[in-house]
Amino acid sequence: MSMTTDEQEVAVAKDSRLRSVYKSLSWRVCATLTTAIIAYAITGSLDMAALIGGIEFFVKIGLFYAHERVWLLIPGS
Repeated sequence: MSMTTDEQEVAVAKDSRLRSVYKSLSWRVCATLTTAIIAYAITGSLDMAALIGGIEFFVKIGLFYAHERVWLLIPGS
């Protein structure tokens, strides 16, 4: 059974905070691995790549969560 457009809009509008946390975690893992690989390619240092990736993970996960919650406040068109 598929949802109508109206049902889909309601489902999106009711995206839970926990779902946003899971989405931000899964995205951060992918993005952090990419950043660490690029950092290693540039620096040639595993330690530096891990440090950059670690810092980036925690800073950007908070920013992504906030970004996700703000977008839920904006009415759809």
